[in-house]
Amino acid sequence: MTERTERGRFRREQMNEGLIEGRNALTEALRAGRTIDKLYVASGDIDRTLSRLVAEAKQAGAVVVRTERARLDQMSPTGAHQGVIASVAAHGYSSLDDVFARAEARAEAPLIVLCDGLSDPHNLGAILRSAECAGAHGVIIPKRRSVGLTAVVGKASAGALEYMPVVRVSNIAATIRTLKERGVWVLGTAAEGTTRLYDADLKGPTAIVIGSEGDGMSRLTAEQCDYLVSIPMRGEISSLNASAAAAILLYEAVRQRIGG
Repeated sequence: MTERTERGRFRREQMNEGLIEGRNALTEALRAGRTIDKLYVASGDIDRTLSRLVAEAKQAGAVVVRTERARLDQMSPTGAHQGVIASVAAHGYSSLDDVFARAEARAEAPLIVLCDGLSDPHNLGAILRSAECAGAHGVIIPKRRSVGLTAVVGKASAGALEYMPVVRVSNIAATIRTLKERGVWVLGTAAEGTTRLYDADLKGPTAIVIGSEGDGMSRLTAEQCDYLVSIPMRGEISSLNASAAAAILLYEAVRQRIGG
């Protein structure tokens, strides 16, 4: 990632996510059990107090990002960050067990959306909204190279974030293997998919993988899928927005499951 790209990301995060800065604020956030997506820490040697806070944040699931102090200065609304700024999730995360329990409570085959590196909060919010409306049981996102549950995601979801379990995982490929071990068929979406969407069986336990906006699914993720499906395209443009693709697949699953 280039310096300019990283700086741009920091500025977007400042606008789009709730930020807390300073050691005391971070200490209290951790003590209160706030969900921290990322912890930005000044590069170089850190003292014992900051080292302890970093360790606690890591243990709580935060992604720690080392950065220059000058960039922290740019992110800081007050200029008193004391070498640390945290971005706080707009909602807590769930576990895979929560997702399966939700499906079991409804006596339904699990229907899960797995997002492979989405960076646009509006896309993730729209996917959460479609997933909730379609009766999906959970959405999975990676910790790294992905937008988290920011305030913008919450707004774009139009309230769905309050109802849809979101699981944040360290490794997408490993999570796919876990889903398969639990009896879930994992299908990826790709223009070169060998199975047409309307020929795919979505009635059983299913996880739908949606790739990133620019590059689609990563190679490793695609290799872990049971099969790849393509959405029939009749126009001149060869691809759909990630959230639109997710909605199409989700509602094909709904159609099949209600016997339409």
